[in-house]
Amino acid sequence: MRPDGPSFNRSLGVVVTGGTSGLGRAMAQEFLLAGDRVVICGRDRKRLESALCQLRDAVSGGKVYGTVCDVSDRMQVRSFAAFAASRLGVIDRWINNAGTAGGFRRPLWELDPSDIDETCRTNLSGTMMMCAEVVRIMNSQPVVGPGPGYHIFNMGFSLPGFRASPTSEPHRISKRAVALTTAELRRELRAGRIDSVGVHELSPGLVLTGLLLKDAGRDERRFFNAVAELPESVAAVLVPRIRQAKGMGGTIRFRSVPHMLARQFASLFGFGKGRFFDPDGRRMPRRDRP
Repeated sequence: MRPDGPSFNRSLGVVVTGGTSGLGRAMAQEFLLAGDRVVICGRDRKRLESALCQLRDAVSGGKVYGTVCDVSDRMQVRSFAAFAASRLGVIDRWINNAGTAGGFRRPLWELDPSDIDETCRTNLSGTMMMCAEVVRIMNSQPVVGPGPGYHIFNMGFSLPGFRASPTSEPHRISKRAVALTTAELRRELRAGRIDSVGVHELSPGLVLTGLLLKDAGRDERRFFNAVAELPESVAAVLVPRIRQAKGMGGTIRFRSVPHMLARQFASLFGFGKGRFFDPDGRRMPRRDRP
């Protein structure tokens, strides 16, 4: 177990959407190591079952549950929220991690309409629908002390992140809209005098997952050497901060913006060279990474 301190040793009920791979699965594992009860979801049943097996093998005795859910489907969203509540009893932390960068990094006019539609529905509509369900559930739960005892985390783009991202327009715009959704939901909760639920922005930075690497070119991959991190490294930093979340909202970052800018600048002088990819953009064997 990895306790975060005497005030946070109690077991939390945690939901991680898109928890079958990448950062989602890594966070689920960190929560299990902290002694929490975890529910995950994913669109593919085989990947979901594989992830559940891996998590149970990694954390003996860990209480982890999962079911198939496409977050862009309103009926599946409602069913998943009910499933999570039934398994956990009380939901303390909900992380809207599920998302997609789309199929290709191309100009808008070169993208298939289905790609645009799926990206926007998954990232934006999925986050909104999940938030609506979760607020209803959390608002019906017992009040736990002064201030918000329950917390929702969304993954949107800040304005600098929106401008710096190399991904397609549907991805960048939908993720920027997620950040606006977080801010507006926080305002609505205050206006509705619902002070038991906090809504936060979660900023993991560039995480070396299939989503980041999809359709990435050689130059982008070499850039990732300096600024990207492995899912396990990011989860180990973020999860304790998520567990200790307080207040109505704010941003939890893996790294500060100045730190990321410094790494980007240092990459011009060779910082991180060969860390994950060779000069041709091929993945380096893990044992050979500096």
